[in-house]
Amino acid sequence: MNSSPLSAPPSSQPVPVYTLWNLVRYMLGLGTWGFGGPVALVGYMYRDLVERRQWISEGDYKEGMALAQLMPGPLAAQLAIYLGFVHYRAWGATLVGLAFVLPSFFMVLALGVAYRAYGSLAWMQAVFYGVGAAVIGIIALSAYKLTTKNLGKDKLLWVIFLVSAAVTVITKSEVIWVFLGAGILVWLWRSPPTWASGQGLNSVAGPVAGLFALSTVDWHKLAQIGAYFAYAGSFVFGSGLAIVPFLYGGVVKEYAWLTDQQFVDAVAVAMITPGPVVITTGFIGFLVAGFWGAVTAALATFLPCYLFTVLPAPYFQKYGKRPSIVAFVDGVTAAAIGAISGAVIVIGQRSISDWLTAILAISAASVLWKFKKIPEPLVVVVAALIGLVAYPNLR
Repeated sequence: MNSSPLSAPPSSQPVPVYTLWNLVRYMLGLGTWGFGGPVALVGYMYRDLVERRQWISEGDYKEGMALAQLMPGPLAAQLAIYLGFVHYRAWGATLVGLAFVLPSFFMVLALGVAYRAYGSLAWMQAVFYGVGAAVIGIIALSAYKLTTKNLGKDKLLWVIFLVSAAVTVITKSEVIWVFLGAGILVWLWRSPPTWASGQGLNSVAGPVAGLFALSTVDWHKLAQIGAYFAYAGSFVFGSGLAIVPFLYGGVVKEYAWLTDQQFVDAVAVAMITPGPVVITTGFIGFLVAGFWGAVTAALATFLPCYLFTVLPAPYFQKYGKRPSIVAFVDGVTAAAIGAISGAVIVIGQRSISDWLTAILAISAASVLWKFKKIPEPLVVVVAALIGLVAYPNLR
C-alpha cells in the first residue's frame, strides 16, 4: 500500500531527538516573545533549533530557507511550517504553523478592540520609536550570525551575498529572480547537469490556494477581504515586510477600507507585536469587518503559504541531497542571507531617525553580543519603556 508523501515518515531522516510537542511549545514561545520581524525570527530559529538544541540539521534548515524564499508568502511562517514538516510531516507542519501564528493573532485582535474603542493609539508610535531601534540591533546581530555560519570561505557565495544585499538596498524589496538566478548559478558552477542522463534540476511548485472565509455579518465584504488577502498571500514574494506596500495599494487606495493614518497604525501594530509581521492583516481585517474580518484576513493570508510549503516539501526532501539540488539550495541561501542583510539597512533607514535611536540599536546589539543569556524580549521591553519616556519629549 502506498503512503501519501505528506503523511509518510521520511525514510532518510534520522529519528528526531525531540517530540512534536517540544517543537510546538517552542514555536508558541517564539510566536509570543519573538520580536524583530522575519529577519530576527529566522535567526532565532537557526540559533535555537540548529545550534543550541540541534533538533534540526543544517541541511534541513537551508532547504527550508530556500523553499521559503522561492515560494510566495511570509518568510518566517513558511520556515516554521517547513521545520515542523521535517520530522512530523503534514501534522507537524499544521500544529507548528498554528502555534507560531496564533499568539500574535490574538495580540493584534486585542489591539484592534482597543483601537476601535479609543481611536488612534498614540502610545504605539512612542513604543515603536524605542522598539524599532532595538530591533535593528537584534536583526543586525542575527544577520551577522547567519552570514558567518553559512557562507564560509566560498567566494562565489560571497559575491551572490553582496549582489543580493545591494539589490535589496537599492530596490527596497526582495526580488525572486535574484534567488532563482543565484541557485541556478551555483548549481551550474558546482554540479553541471548531464542532460542526457536526466540529472537536471527538479523544480518545485505549489498550487494557487483557494479562498477561506467565514461570515456571520457581511458576506460580501468578507468575500472581498478573503479574496484580496488570499491573492496577497499567493503572489507577494519575500519576507513579511514585502507585503506592506502591496497592502497599502489595495486596502487604502483600491478599496478605501482604511485611511492613511489607520494603515500606518496597522503597520506599527505589526512592528511592536511579536511573531510574523504579516499578522497585521488580522488587525486590518478586524478594523474592516470585526472578529470574522480578522479571522478571514489572517486565514486567507496564511493558508496559501502553508500549502506552498507543505505540498512541495516531500519532493524537496526526496531530491534535496542530490549534488545539483545542494548547490542550488546553497546559492538561494546565500542570496537569501544577502537580502536579509540588505533588509537591515532598509529597515534601519526608517527606524534610526536620531542620535537616541542610533544608541538604542547599537546598545541592543552590544548587550546581546556580550551577555548571551539575556533574552531578547527583555531588551525589547527596556527599549519600549525608553521610547514611551523619550518620544514625547523629542517630538
